[in-house]
Amino acid sequence: MVTRRGIGGVAAALVAVWLGIGAAAPALGTLSPFAMSEADRRTVARVERYLNGITTMTARFRQISEVGLPKTGTFYLSRPGRMRLEYDPPIRDFIVADGWFVFFWDAELEQQSSTPIGSSLADVILRENFRLSGDITVTDVARRNGYLEITVIDSEEPGKGQFTLIFEERPLKLRRWRVVDAQGVTTRVLLTDARTEVRLDEEMFYFRDPSRQRGE
Repeated sequence: MVTRRGIGGVAAALVAVWLGIGAAAPALGTLSPFAMSEADRRTVARVERYLNGITTMTARFRQISEVGLPKTGTFYLSRPGRMRLEYDPPIRDFIVADGWFVFFWDAELEQQSSTPIGSSLADVILRENFRLSGDITVTDVARRNGYLEITVIDSEEPGKGQFTLIFEERPLKLRRWRVVDAQGVTTRVLLTDARTEVRLDEEMFYFRDPSRQRGE
C-alpha cells in the first residue's frame, strides 16, 4: 500500500481523489447489498463491453472537490494498466501508472511514493478485462437526465471508498466520475474533449523523477 508519510500538500489530496487510498471508513463498509434487476444486469454488461472496447484515451478534466479549489488538467489512458494524470500549472504533482504500480510525485517535497495498481480504485478502469463483478461489487445503477451512473466498491475492502462511473447514455460515452474517498469526501471529475484510440507515447507511462531530470 502507498506510504502516505512524505506525501503532503496537494499530493495527498490527489492520491485520495483519484485512487481512493486512505484509512478505512467504517461507514462505507456497511452498505446494504444491491439487488440488480435483469435490466440492470444488461446495463452493466453494456458498460463492460463499452469500456473493454477502449484501448487508449485522452481527455481534459475538471476536478471539483468538497475541499480545495477546482483543478484542471489532462488525463491519459492506455489499457491495460497504464495512465497518467497531469495537472495544469501551478500544480506540479502528477500520477502515473506503468502497468504494475501507481506512482505519485509530490513536487513540493520532491518525493515519490507508489502502490500496486490492485491496491487502488484506479484498478477498476485499468484492468485488462473490465468487469463489474467478483472483486468489484456494484452498489447502485441509476439513470438521471439522460445519464447512466454505476457505483462500485472493492468487494473485500469496501472502506477504501466508492467509485461512480457516469456515462452519457445515448450514445454510451464516459463523461465523468465521482469518488467518495475513505474519509467520506466527495470529488467529481468531469471529462471534456475526450478522444479514444489515439496514439500515445509509451514513455509517458513510466515514472521519471523530475528532480533527477533537472540535474542531468
